Amino acid sequence: MQNKTRGSLPMLHLVLPLAGEQLLRILVSLADTFMLSTYSDHAVAGVGLVSQYMFFLQILFNVVAVGSSIVLAQYLGAERSREDLNNISKASALMTTAIALLLSAAVFLGSGPLLNRYSLEDDVRTYAKEYFLIFGGAGAVFNAFGLLQSSMLRCYGYAREALIVTFVANIVNVVGNALSLYGWFGLPVFGVRGVAAASAISSVVSCLMLAVMIRRRKEIAFDLRKIFSVPKKFFRLILSVGIPTAGENLSYNVSQIVIMAMISSLGTSAMSAQVYTMTIVRFVYVIAIAIGGAVQIKTGWYVGAHQRDEAYKKVMLYSLWATGASMFLVVILNFIKSPIISIFTDNPQIVQMVSELLRVSILLEFGRSLNLIYVGALKGAGDVRFPVLYGIFSNWCVMVLLAYILGIRFQLGIVGCFLGIAADEITRGAVMFFRWKGKLWMEKNLVR
Repeated sequence: MQNKTRGSLPMLHLVLPLAGEQLLRILVSLADTFMLSTYSDHAVAGVGLVSQYMFFLQILFNVVAVGSSIVLAQYLGAERSREDLNNISKASALMTTAIALLLSAAVFLGSGPLLNRYSLEDDVRTYAKEYFLIFGGAGAVFNAFGLLQSSMLRCYGYAREALIVTFVANIVNVVGNALSLYGWFGLPVFGVRGVAAASAISSVVSCLMLAVMIRRRKEIAFDLRKIFSVPKKFFRLILSVGIPTAGENLSYNVSQIVIMAMISSLGTSAMSAQVYTMTIVRFVYVIAIAIGGAVQIKTGWYVGAHQRDEAYKKVMLYSLWATGASMFLVVILNFIKSPIISIFTDNPQIVQMVSELLRVSILLEFGRSLNLIYVGALKGAGDVRFPVLYGIFSNWCVMVLLAYILGIRFQLGIVGCFLGIAADEITRGAVMFFRWKGKLWMEKNLVR
């Protein structure tokens, strides 16, 4: 694609595959949990425990994947030379390898001491360690490279290819889980080790398929020969975007853990209501996440091509689409919530809590849609520091603080905690909207 056709690429060409990927991940996550629950509750507990650490590994892998995708989008929009584009790829591949090997070693050396800090039953600790070592340790390089390669495909406009790979890899994962847990075709039951191996194998399959697709697309500059000859400026440029973004993601997830600790003090029913509500609303904000990811790419193309006014108008329009879609879905969800809640629980107390939280989610999803679109646009334009720093401030001084004041001090319970989360999303979304509207981001540019 030429520069003029990148910016004019239909938004649905990016949004639908991104939404499909998000939906697949949600469905496979639910399938994994269900399949493990038929094997052992202790297995679910062990895998659930290390899953939070697996998520932190993903954040660290994304330091390079996110940084390179934003830089690459602007360089593509600016029609820079193939040599520059390839230098971005080589720098990204080199840093991804280094980070993945470092984290893999950390998992192998530190999983034992880490899990020993928890008071766990022996089989729960065993399950947790098996899953962490096989998928988190042995699969680290493939996980990291899969993230990098799929982000590069999207930057070049090939989001559908990334979706196809995700679909195939998830099928491999689910089939591998079934073979490991149900003993089909006379195979032995491998348990959690088999589930972890299935996840690792799906990462390998994903990585290899992405490599083939990249190689087939001749316009994608991904030649790793002379990989150590990359100018240092490309490393600095990628990390200048990737590190702050990873810091913001880390801050958000730690703040969520703190809020979950507050909710746990309200009792088991409150914790269950939180889990069920978040599981349900994930299907709502899939659209906003997909549009936000597409907006980041397209903004990078426009800004790189010095079409800032076009970027300004398009992002305002995309925001209306995302907010409208989110509001439509969450309102419909509230009309049909009773049969949906009954899928998860018939406990009257939990049903009442989830019903109240879904009403609060109307406010939450309104703010989240604004936040996802305008933060994606600002980062795509190269204005990274402001949304990151304000995001970290808002996580703790709005979300966590208000969740504590409303939920614990004013004794509004889990509804108060959710109102704190909604206040963070709404205020942060409003601040990012005015940042975009003020056009200060137009002074930022990653391409010199």
